[in-house]
Amino acid sequence: MTALPWQTGISPLMLAPMQGLTNRALRAYFIAQVRPDVIFTEFMRVRSGAESARLSAADLREIAVADEGVPLVVQLVGHGRESLVSAARAAQSAGAAHINLNMGCPFGRMGSGPTGGGMLRCPDDLEEVIPALREAIDGSFSIKLRTGYDDPDQILSLLPLFESSGVDFLVLHPRTVVQKYAGAADHGATARVVRETRLPVIANGDIRNAADGERVLRETGAAGLMLGRGAIADPLLFQRLRGLKNPEPDWQERRTELGCYLQEMLSRYTDLFCGDMQVLSKLKEILCHLDDPELAKPIKELRRAKNLRTFEAALLHTFPCSAPASIT
Repeated sequence: MTALPWQTGISPLMLAPMQGLTNRALRAYFIAQVRPDVIFTEFMRVRSGAESARLSAADLREIAVADEGVPLVVQLVGHGRESLVSAARAAQSAGAAHINLNMGCPFGRMGSGPTGGGMLRCPDDLEEVIPALREAIDGSFSIKLRTGYDDPDQILSLLPLFESSGVDFLVLHPRTVVQKYAGAADHGATARVVRETRLPVIANGDIRNAADGERVLRETGAAGLMLGRGAIADPLLFQRLRGLKNPEPDWQERRTELGCYLQEMLSRYTDLFCGDMQVLSKLKEILCHLDDPELAKPIKELRRAKNLRTFEAALLHTFPCSAPASIT
């Protein structure tokens, strides 16, 4: 049996793959501050065409980055057995121990073509792709997917294929691809999938606070949680779910926590990215996920900053950091 990327006996808390966000600087921050049980790369686009260039050189370098002992899952997005198998082998050669197939991304060409969520439009193709990937992958092989393309019961018909092929675990976002992020994630569907499969199911979607996470685990029987937008808004969500941080901080506590978070990411992004405008753009991508009503005005001020100097001045003025966030 393939070793799973988390320790036996725990309900793992995973940092979700989020394109444009979970780069190595942000992953390093999460590892240093809250140490997720598992982390994922941003999705790596699998190229069609030349056998030697299935993954970009930048993606291959990302795989080789040391992640301080936290298991790293490499997520692939693409289509076609030959291309995906070749990419999986290239990822393993670069050091990947765990590989995930993205079958859930609903946006742009990821959802309109036979990649990402679009793979669910071509279920017959999966009977060729999934077993071939399992055979090519030495470590754990997992799939992140929606409940279906436009039918929320589609996933139930796919479970026998996943089980017979030897998939190790599933990460389920309980919306359809066509829903994108509209409405609420239906974790009743997560519970149905958990009941219908012997595979570990990691629940993902609309887990914004500790109460959400505790409810989803309790009501679904999921093996663990994957935290995405909720974690980007509040990295300490990992520690709140572990009972190590206040599960319901007031606005003043949140202001201090956000100040430490944003100041640290300002420093890390300055080291990683080239030019003030790129750093500012990356910081504003984080801001898009902050939705604290009591802090709406200072957050809006940060979003309106035209240059990095203005952003930093506003950050230091309105979001003081008395002490860095801690893993304990």
